[in-house]
Amino acid sequence: MLRITDDIAIADWELTESFSRSSGPGGQNVNKVETAVELRFEAARSPNLPEPVKKRLKRLAGRRWTLDGAIVIRAEETRSQLRNRELARERLAEMIRAALVAPKRRIATKPTLGSKRRRLAAKTARGQVKALRGKVEED
Repeated sequence: MLRITDDIAIADWELTESFSRSSGPGGQNVNKVETAVELRFEAARSPNLPEPVKKRLKRLAGRRWTLDGAIVIRAEETRSQLRNRELARERLAEMIRAALVAPKRRIATKPTLGSKRRRLAAKTARGQVKALRGKVEED
């Protein structure tokens, strides 16, 4: 059970972990111990997440979202399999917490009178600079 917030928790059947050999430094250890963790979360089928959260999660996950609606997170930073498992689960929890926050709707506002005047004054000044360009008449 992975607890996200007080009311949202992810059941163990929704998470699948697979292990593989990690890349990078590690000497002989890296050649024989499977420390890299690939955490797969069936997000689209999860009964614990509301539909709008799933949509935001899909956008946040990006290319980690598979065609069948799962999120795949790979962790291979440390040489410890246990620590990599914790890192992968924490990343998933952070991603879901970010998806829980609904974005604020933007309220359209009109430009202020001062900003309109400044814009027009800048346009006039720029037009005068451009008007001064051209051929110089000789006397």
